[in-house]
Amino acid sequence: MYSFSAADIPEDWRALLGDYFESPEWQILQTNLRAEFNTELEKICPEPQYFFKALTLTPLTKVKVVILGQDPYHSPGLAQGLAFSIPSNIPTSSRQFPSSLRNISKALVLEGFGTLPTGDLHPWAEQGVLLLNTALSVKLGEAASHANLGWKSLIDRLISGLAQQKLSLVWMLWGGHAQSKLPLIEAAPGQLILQSSHPSGLGVYKTDRPFLEPGAKASCGHFTKANEWLVKHQKSPICWVTSNKSTSSVTPQATLFN
Repeated sequence: MYSFSAADIPEDWRALLGDYFESPEWQILQTNLRAEFNTELEKICPEPQYFFKALTLTPLTKVKVVILGQDPYHSPGLAQGLAFSIPSNIPTSSRQFPSSLRNISKALVLEGFGTLPTGDLHPWAEQGVLLLNTALSVKLGEAASHANLGWKSLIDRLISGLAQQKLSLVWMLWGGHAQSKLPLIEAAPGQLILQSSHPSGLGVYKTDRPFLEPGAKASCGHFTKANEWLVKHQKSPICWVTSNKSTSSVTPQATLFN
């Protein structure tokens, strides 16, 4: 049986959390997750060993950009422990390919970076993009089903500590849920905060700060703005599209806008 403990969190991030592990909130999260493991372990997404994959792939010292998601994908075979990311073997033309990633790829095309070759965002994480969900687990087939297990206290401490400790970070807050963390970030100096609607479904167009303009005529420009900010602060920009394979192996660019 899997046991959930502070040792699952990388040492650098544990240090950032400080005395959080002595708090009642941490005890509540541990108790709730262990109860889930005892009753429905096979239905938990992602597998528990991947809960903190975002923190493992993006060490504290390397974080340059933070993209906040809500909770992991609850469809079979998608959740990886990285916000918005899915396994590379899922074709971009597949019905499994999430609308959020499809719209992210559209934005990247519109900003001149090219189209995502796959939905696997590991290359982003390895360059310093922290792909952090605000709940790190979910029950298969039930969106937001673990939102009240106690993840909020842990993630809020991570966000607050990160903003206070690191200057000149870029925060991409897509949708109301991510933007609810705004006070934690604004309390720290020297942060670039980019806000828009969430990239999933039709909601991508539906606010006064759309992720994509109606008809996908323009994007919010977040990927370009992030790189401009990083260069301005003497940091290397993110290579948002690490490879563009031939059109025989990926969805042709034109079909992204159908």
